[in-house]
Amino acid sequence: MTALRSALGALLALFAGCGGGVTTYRLPPEPVAAAPSVTTAAPAKPEFISPGGMWIPGQLGASHAETLKKLGLELDPAALSDPMAYPLGAVVSLGGCSASFVSGDGLVVTNHHCVTGALQYNSTPEKNLLENGFLARTRAEEKSIGPTGRVYVTQAFKDVTSEVRRDIEAAATDLERYKLIEQRQKALVAACEKDRPNVRCELAAYDGGAQYLLIERLQIKDVRLVYAPHEGVGNFGGEIDNWRWPRHGGDFSFYRAYVGKDGKPAEFSADNVAFKPRQHLRLPSKPLAEGDLVFVAGYPGRTYRLLTFAEVSEAVDWFYPRRIEMCEDYLGLIGELSKGDPELKIKATPLDRGLNNALTYTKGSLEGLTKGGAAGTKERLESDLKAFIAADPARQKKYGDLLGKLDVIFDERKQTRDAEAALEEVTRYSSLLGAGVTIARVAEERAKPDAERKPDYQQRNWELLEQGQRALEKRYSRTLDMALLERALKRATRLPEAQQRPILEPFVGNAKPDDKALRQAVERLYAKSLLERTDVRVKLLQTATLPQLRASRDPIVRAALALLPLVKAAEDRTDARNGALVLLRPRYIAALREFSPTPIASDANGTLRVTYGTVRGYRPTPEAPRYKPFTTVSQIVPKSTGTPPFDTPEPLLAVIRAKKFGPYVDPVLREVPVDFLADCDITGGNSGSPTLNGRGELIGLAFDGNYEAMASDWLFMPSISRSIHVDVRYMLWVMDAVDGADHLLKEMGVQPALD
Repeated sequence: MTALRSALGALLALFAGCGGGVTTYRLPPEPVAAAPSVTTAAPAKPEFISPGGMWIPGQLGASHAETLKKLGLELDPAALSDPMAYPLGAVVSLGGCSASFVSGDGLVVTNHHCVTGALQYNSTPEKNLLENGFLARTRAEEKSIGPTGRVYVTQAFKDVTSEVRRDIEAAATDLERYKLIEQRQKALVAACEKDRPNVRCELAAYDGGAQYLLIERLQIKDVRLVYAPHEGVGNFGGEIDNWRWPRHGGDFSFYRAYVGKDGKPAEFSADNVAFKPRQHLRLPSKPLAEGDLVFVAGYPGRTYRLLTFAEVSEAVDWFYPRRIEMCEDYLGLIGELSKGDPELKIKATPLDRGLNNALTYTKGSLEGLTKGGAAGTKERLESDLKAFIAADPARQKKYGDLLGKLDVIFDERKQTRDAEAALEEVTRYSSLLGAGVTIARVAEERAKPDAERKPDYQQRNWELLEQGQRALEKRYSRTLDMALLERALKRATRLPEAQQRPILEPFVGNAKPDDKALRQAVERLYAKSLLERTDVRVKLLQTATLPQLRASRDPIVRAALALLPLVKAAEDRTDARNGALVLLRPRYIAALREFSPTPIASDANGTLRVTYGTVRGYRPTPEAPRYKPFTTVSQIVPKSTGTPPFDTPEPLLAVIRAKKFGPYVDPVLREVPVDFLADCDITGGNSGSPTLNGRGELIGLAFDGNYEAMASDWLFMPSISRSIHVDVRYMLWVMDAVDGADHLLKEMGVQPALD
């Protein structure tokens, strides 16, 4: 059950995609200064220290109401407790990014980098939307983002902790305990979804399994691309500016959600109509200023603040260094393959940008944990916690055995982590081999009653699995897929002989796995496999049995079958480990809460959260000048070089030079703001999250954090942890003055003011 996986286990699962982000480019010959964005002036408004924390709806209204009112909250605090009321009812998940409805006709706004896959899906070398952007002038021109596109609208929460945790201590083994919880998960989800084909339910674990919420979401399956600005707007600065301030990125784009004529979710059809959301966000009624209260509402992925110091050490000593080296290796390969092959470059773009984003994030996190001192702070906190426990006999009895037992579990994980990570690369980076493993796994699980299948392979997921195989044809390149598999196999040869042999044997047999043997093995696989054909993959997924697959002569199918026992053994180890942690982790977090003088938010787990802060700058180091919290359009001009990632479209430069700002001008800045800083607490998954003012109005979109605080997923640092947002005024101005998206402005209630 994925909701129970430990944080480092979840991080391993990221090896395949490494998250979403922006592309990488070589640095220009001379860095372009952005001096107007720094100042030594003091902040304009109140002495407020952000507490950090990504709060479950319901938590803010009670314990933070007084602070919020002092900061300027004009909403009833109770509005932040109801995920179905305004404004939270307008916030949706895209299954990896966050977004929000901004019209009564299902118009959805999110980040530009969150629509990379949709742009790639609809791009060709002759019509490259990744570079040139896209604007549908009519509803009929809006483009499907593919069969896997989803908008998830949260409809209900239910606390089911007592049902899930009942008598779990009595399980004979850790693995049996895990399976017991998994069985209850499946039963709860099945009951939630029964006779409701458009509802998607999820059991979410909080605090390591101390609390479980059953979450019900409407699943909208027809999602279409409406508008994405030119790459020189949406991805301005590319990897050079990624995670950096000052920023000048117009990181915004629009989708639209469609349903059948009966108002129910349906597959893509020309006859479908726009979805009518119960809530959509209003645009601001007053300008945003430094010191103003702001909220971010969205679906943050994972944070690791409630992990032990042993887990921090594992990240510092093993996971992050390995991930950095891995991303650099695959990025170099993709860069070489993309030269002179525009079609391959388009197909590789989502992976390339994801790897680049992950690389920068990981480097910053490692630097923050080591040079920035976050790991040392975590170590001191745990030392203080130990002293706190030891100081009281009751606490000693309650918590005294915890850290020792947790350390045993993490030490055991070290024995297999390298082999499991290598297996993960081999089965994920090759799309065809990954498809083969999925086909084999579904065939094995299909033979069981649905209630006994592993959750990921239950019938409720068959449609998604099939759609994933259909979508693959748009991004599949034989050259790229072969090269990625060959590189993954080559990387596996670094393992000790006993660990590498089971992974490599299905490809090279008993032969020495040198470069030549690996290359020839991969060539044989792809030369004779039929899995490149979408119809073959889908049919096998739908109908194949294990005996039929074992009789197959398809080399990729045979390799997948050979690897399947390794995959399942790794899963069993993880499941057993999590079966142990579900007893220990909640006790550890309870000790932390008892020790802490202030409330502690649960770690992010992909569910709806709200965080708040104020618009404010920061000093990257104590002696450095203070960064202003806003950037402006005039600063784009000196940064624009005409080549990626600083290739600003000429129409945008022209209106900047003409100072054609219209009603979007800021009364203090005297021009259009581009991006702004706040001390809100965000992480991956928050991309595209609406940023709201004290009235619950949309004033921007969260899209990044700052490099100096990359380790904030482990430890929030109020003085330097900053969220970066694109200002709604820049979004509207680009739509009005540059791209002529007048019909979308009117749909959102804005009267276009510029020709």
